[in-house]
Amino acid sequence: MKEILTKLNPAFDHRVRLGIMSILMVNDWVEFNTLKETLDLTDGRLASHIKALEKERFIEVRKRFVGKKPNTSYRATAQGQKAFKDHLDALERLLDNARE
Repeated sequence: MKEILTKLNPAFDHRVRLGIMSILMVNDWVEFNTLKETLDLTDGRLASHIKALEKERFIEVRKRFVGKKPNTSYRATAQGQKAFKDHLDALERLLDNARE
């Protein structure tokens, strides 16, 4: 059990970060506003969690202009995808142990 707990990634301890990564795992690029609306967050709250995932290099940011409006999108990096999958695998093993 202790070994399984060490496999859980602290970067995904918060439900918002779990939500961000869950969305990015099944979509290519996701706009800031889409994440904000889907997760029902304020700009500041979402930005702080994105910053934490960016710091770990789990997500990549793309800033561009669409017409004359700024547009910020995100996607999970290969490193982020692996870390998230490993985290989910550890959670599944933890749940399997709890059921036994």
